[in-house]
Order: sequence, then structure tokens, then C-alpha cells
Amino acid sequence: MTKTTRALGASLGTLALTVSLAACGGDSLEKSKDGGSDTASAPSSQGGKGSLVIGAAGFTESNVLAELYAQVLKDAGYSTSVKTVNNRELYEPSLEKGEIDVVPEYAATLAEFLNAKVNGAKAPEEKPVASSDAAATVAALEKLAAPLGLKALPAGAAVDQNAFAVTKEFAQKNNLKSLSDLGKSGLKVKIAAGDECAVRPFCAPGLTKTYGIQVSGIDPKGVGTPQAKQAVKDGADQLVLTTTTDATLDTYGLVLLDDDQKLQNADNVLPVVHAKDAGAPEVAAALARLTQTLTTADLVDLNRKVDAERAKPADVAKAYLESKGLSKK
Repeated sequence: MTKTTRALGASLGTLALTVSLAACGGDSLEKSKDGGSDTASAPSSQGGKGSLVIGAAGFTESNVLAELYAQVLKDAGYSTSVKTVNNRELYEPSLEKGEIDVVPEYAATLAEFLNAKVNGAKAPEEKPVASSDAAATVAALEKLAAPLGLKALPAGAAVDQNAFAVTKEFAQKNNLKSLSDLGKSGLKVKIAAGDECAVRPFCAPGLTKTYGIQVSGIDPKGVGTPQAKQAVKDGADQLVLTTTTDATLDTYGLVLLDDDQKLQNADNVLPVVHAKDAGAPEVAAALARLTQTLTTADLVDLNRKVDAERAKPADVAKAYLESKGLSKK
């Protein structure tokens, strides 16, 4: 996806709202990450510091992030290639084995995925480790990752997590900028989302408990799908579950409402590496420059260029790095 077109290929346990519950580990939308092929690109360079394989999860945002990682590491002197493994249940073990060296990930999602793997399938529901606190979530992730031979590098400000949108007209008419505003308005809303929204803590129950939003029903059109957004645009529904990096909202005349009470978990973007093969300070330093620069708005723009303008992820990544002074031209 944008997360509107993506499906993170990993298990969310019971915490996340996803099109497929085999997607996110925390609560992000994961739409096309399920299943899929295992493919590898040719090396993008012949670096003198060794070779690194960058994993991609097969949806737009992950593909772009993988290209960004490959290119900054190429400039740092490594030979890099990108390998697509669409299912987290497959690529995470490959990362542990060192068959993949670096993967762009989402803090809360991966933390709960590893929580389920290490502590049992019910752990994400009964003893969740992710929260809306990015620092605490990354710390929990680091603790779970280390015994598996993985190293979670620092997260940045860019975040791809569940979000709710309304039409611009609806927002203006009712003076809505945040989910708190919607709760205070007393308006009843029907939500276009997956049918799991009725019971998931980050959807209808959370909106009611945290914000006092009156949910009149769930329209099971999926998470961030064109049909779901069209239903809100047409007025059949008032609220749609999508993600913070959905690049198609403008097309439908929609705008996100701020999650000002932090209902959603912190799915900040961060690199995760195989500690032995890719744990060198040079790798961390190269990736840190990118992580510290990348914003959520940047992700939206990068997703749009691939999905709407049909640009290639590698070309989009190259132009972005050059525009930010992060690559050698």
C-alpha cells in the first residue's frame, strides 16, 4: 500500500485490524503481504564491504523502503540486492538464518509478531508488548529480537498505522480535525472496514471506549479498499478505516482525523537486521541517516508515485535520496 494496497505478510495475532489476520503484528493494515512469491533482484552494486540482501514484503511501501535501504547501503560501500518474500512467516525466519540481512519493518507489528512467536499465539492479546509509545514498543521489540539473532535499529518519525478518514465536506461541516472532535460531536457514524472491526480493540470498541464515538454499524467492505472509501465518499458510510500512508485519500475527497488520544499502536518504520551479518556500525549509520529523514508524508508521496504515477520503486527511491542529499549522484 500504501497500506491501502498492501497486506503485510505476518500475523497480527488478535490485536490488529487487517484485511488478513496473517498480516500485522500490532495493528497496522496489511493487505497484500499475504502469500506471494519469493523473488530476488540482481545486485545493485559491487561494494567492497561485502554483500547484503534486503528483504521486501511485496507491497508498494515495503518495495520502496527496500530500494531505499539497498541504495543507501550501496553508497556506503556494500553490494546489495533486494529479495521479495511476501509472507512474514517466511521472511522473518530467513532473517534469523542470515539468508536476508536487512528488512524494513514496523515496530508494533513486528513486536507483536515476535511476542506471539516467542510467548505463544495468545500473547499479543493477553500480554501485549506494543503500545502507542514508540520508545517503549521499540524497547520491547529489541528485547524479543536479540535472542533470535536480530537487531532492531532505531525507529524514525515515519509511521504507517491504522487511521480513520471522513470526507472533507463532513469534516468541515462538523468542524472535525480529530477523533476526539468526532466523539464530542455526538454524531453517529457507520464505519467502512473489515468485519473484524466490530470486535477489534483498535476499531469500533476502541473508538467508543477512547473517544466516545457512537458507532451505528460496520460496513464490511475491507480495510482501506476502494469500495470502502467510495462508500464514505458517497455518504453510505461516514468513517473509513485505512492507514496513515494511504496515498489515495485525495482521490476520494477524504481526510484523516487525528488519533489525538493515541488509540493506535506505534507502527513506526525501522530497519531490522541480522545481527551477525549486518550488525556493523557502518550499516546502522547508513540506515540511520535515512530513518532520521523519512517522514509519514514522504511515505505517502512515495506510495503515490508508484501506485498512481506507475513509477518504478527503484527510480522513486533514487530520486528521493538525491532530493534529500542522501545519495551519491
